[in-house]
Amino acid sequence: MSIIGAITASGISSQAVTRLPALDLKGLNPGGAVDKSATGPSDFAGVLSQLASPLIDKQSEAAALTKSVLLGQGTPLHQSVIAMQEASVAFSLMVEVRNKVVEGFQELMRMPV
Repeated sequence: MSIIGAITASGISSQAVTRLPALDLKGLNPGGAVDKSATGPSDFAGVLSQLASPLIDKQSEAAALTKSVLLGQGTPLHQSVIAMQEASVAFSLMVEVRNKVVEGFQELMRMPV
């Protein structure tokens, strides 16, 4: 079951939370300052690209399964359709997260100083 399949009406199951990609917070000090010597992405774009990599993997897996079905290599059609739907839902989720981040940034920019 994917992370998306583990989301229920009452929230996210504990099993899904354990499979979420972990953010590398080693460089974050208690005061909020970032230690540049820590390994891992140190900028916002790096964190976003790290979080987007599972989405890219899902899309390439769906494309490979679809190609396998079209070439008649014995892959069941339902596996291809399920993989395409998972990739579609993951992409929609990423778009909604992006929209919320942009909305939050715009709200910060509207705040008087």
